[in-house]
Amino acid sequence: MFEYFPTGPYTWNLSVVATLNSGGLIDEVDRACRPIKEAANAGEDAGTPDFLRAWTALTDQLAGQAEAAEKAGHTRTAGQLYFRAVNYLAQAERMLSHADPHRIPSYERLLTLAQKAFSLHSPQVSRVEIPYEGTTLPAYFSAVPGPAPVMVLVNGLDSTKEHMYSSNHWRELAARGISCLMLDQPGTGESLRLRGLTARIDTETWAGAAVDWLETRADVDKTRIGIVGWSLGGYYAPRAAAFEKRFALCVAWGANHNWGAVQRRRLEREGERPVPHYWEHVLWVWGHTDLNEFIEFADDVHLDGVVEKITVPFLIAHGANDRQIPLEYAHRSYDQAVNSPKRELRVFTPEEGATEHIGLDHLPHVSVFIADWVADTFASLGAARTGRPEPS
Repeated sequence: MFEYFPTGPYTWNLSVVATLNSGGLIDEVDRACRPIKEAANAGEDAGTPDFLRAWTALTDQLAGQAEAAEKAGHTRTAGQLYFRAVNYLAQAERMLSHADPHRIPSYERLLTLAQKAFSLHSPQVSRVEIPYEGTTLPAYFSAVPGPAPVMVLVNGLDSTKEHMYSSNHWRELAARGISCLMLDQPGTGESLRLRGLTARIDTETWAGAAVDWLETRADVDKTRIGIVGWSLGGYYAPRAAAFEKRFALCVAWGANHNWGAVQRRRLEREGERPVPHYWEHVLWVWGHTDLNEFIEFADDVHLDGVVEKITVPFLIAHGANDRQIPLEYAHRSYDQAVNSPKRELRVFTPEEGATEHIGLDHLPHVSVFIADWVADTFASLGAARTGRPEPS
């Protein structure tokens, strides 16, 4: 993995790589990071305010340029600037402590920038609300002409729907005739930050709400709704597909087969952590206040006895050098998914890249592989339903 901060923390380097592989420009990233190289050596927690200031300054610059371009009638230029501003601010906000007073204002600004990017850069993407247990779950929907198949893309521990938007995975799906619902499920993004909805083990509950909403849309092929989750979503999505039988396929973008066991490893400082202020963040996500009680609770966040219930096509994509989630978990998910009619394990190697957590070191490579697999699988499902041959 490219490490901008050679002696700095893993979390900072992972953020830089994720940003560059989500459309960030090396010159802009370098101008933001160069002044904080020394701060990186202070450690991931102590240096986080410096990280935020540097990346917020870059966001300010791009937003100012975008406003000027928009006033001049250069809407394409403005849209590109807003799109990159979303990418940069999303990574800076992700690194903050839950208790940081800048966290909520930064996220609220991120929502505003994203809406501007939709208008000028990505008009096929719109903000939607998914009815859920007396409230709603915020999401972004990338629509293609339909009735079309659709993928529900769900977060991990610390990502947001704005990271999904910046990743351009929705665009790869759209190019293959597939819509995408980018969901801030409970415990993530806006649902957590602004609505206080915390994560839950029974992910099929909120995933089922997403399917309910999709089934109301005339532009959705109700027989071809899939789910893909990255990072901790590699637990959320397979769990949902195992118990919500309306999903037609499932992708674990990172095989988070036993997240509870990973927490016990992290207590022993084994393996890397995705964000600074880690335990504070984890307790916030799951709605707990006592770490010891939480660790006991987290023992139930696993897929043993669950993936056996997946009865639809199932792809597991994992990096050979994932320093957060052991590769053995990818093999465990594959070995246990015995009732999937089409199970596939794809391990990305050092020779090709994408070997780090969820392939962030070569994100587009993983994204297009998953998009191709999803498109091929949906085509097979469609052909099986209609009796027509698959398109060549």
